[in-house]
Amino acid sequence: MGNTLDYPAQRQGERMTTPPPAGRARTGAHMDRLFGWAARAAALLTLGLLLGILVSLVVGAAPAISKYGLGFFASTVWDPPNNEFGGLVMIYGTLATSFIALLIAVPVSFGIALFLTELSPSWLKRPLGTAIELLAAVPSIVYGMWGLLVFGPLLATFVQQPLQKLFAGVPVLGALFSGPPVGIGLLSAGIILAIMIIPFIASVMRDVFDVTPSMLKESAYALGSTTWEVVFKVVLPYTKGGVIGGVMLGLGRALGETMAVTFVIGNFNQLDSISLFAPANSITSALANEFAEAASGMHQAALMYLGLVLFFITLVVLALSKLLLMRLQRNEGARA
Repeated sequence: MGNTLDYPAQRQGERMTTPPPAGRARTGAHMDRLFGWAARAAALLTLGLLLGILVSLVVGAAPAISKYGLGFFASTVWDPPNNEFGGLVMIYGTLATSFIALLIAVPVSFGIALFLTELSPSWLKRPLGTAIELLAAVPSIVYGMWGLLVFGPLLATFVQQPLQKLFAGVPVLGALFSGPPVGIGLLSAGIILAIMIIPFIASVMRDVFDVTPSMLKESAYALGSTTWEVVFKVVLPYTKGGVIGGVMLGLGRALGETMAVTFVIGNFNQLDSISLFAPANSITSALANEFAEAASGMHQAALMYLGLVLFFITLVVLALSKLLLMRLQRNEGARA
């Protein structure tokens, strides 16, 4: 009895634990150190690949950069036989089609995510969500072929021709809808891109809407809020980071899409009008069409310059999204 009182742990009713063997502790420490090295190597490998891509683009585009400089962004001339190159047409086509795609895809994706999380009956959520996600698995070339052979003629017949008749003679709108009724051009490419990025944006929005605590939404409903008010005053403020991330994911997908845009944009290297139905070109379609046959020299360097421009456009979009998130967080802190 006197011996048991010599152990404070036993006097307090605590369990005595046996320390792990020394060999197991050493093995665990080694595994932790090895795992840390592997994670650090993966991060450095990613940065190295990014830096390698940037360096290769700069080296390849160096002749065009030294010859054209910043004037490359203002020139609409693309004349390979005479070694005269300007990237304004491709840059404009890339930005215009991506803007049209976001203008269509973001509201539609928001409606899909809102329906799946707040309004859809339980038996419809899973099959409808699966069907939307399957759209992301369709190859881009299939979208391009469908856009060229099916969607383009429908757009020309039921949209372009009625709009041209309706706004004939109107100064600005008439020019906006002018062009040959063939169904290919900026608007067609933008709509195809919107269809392609809707699954990505809608899936991200649905997932972040689902992580909103039910207690917050039920409390708002208990205070008499409508579904619209709950979404815009509770769900969106809580999930704005994920929503912006989903939109940026869709924008990155639209900026980098190649085959679908190549089929339906028209691949026309001139900027003759502001028409949404006029054939145009984008950076990705120009690279896909010309890089394999480009002669070494200024033509190939100009294409590499376009690739470098696309790289920086993507980088700027990512930086702007980060700044937007930081600004939103700062405003929340100021209100608090």
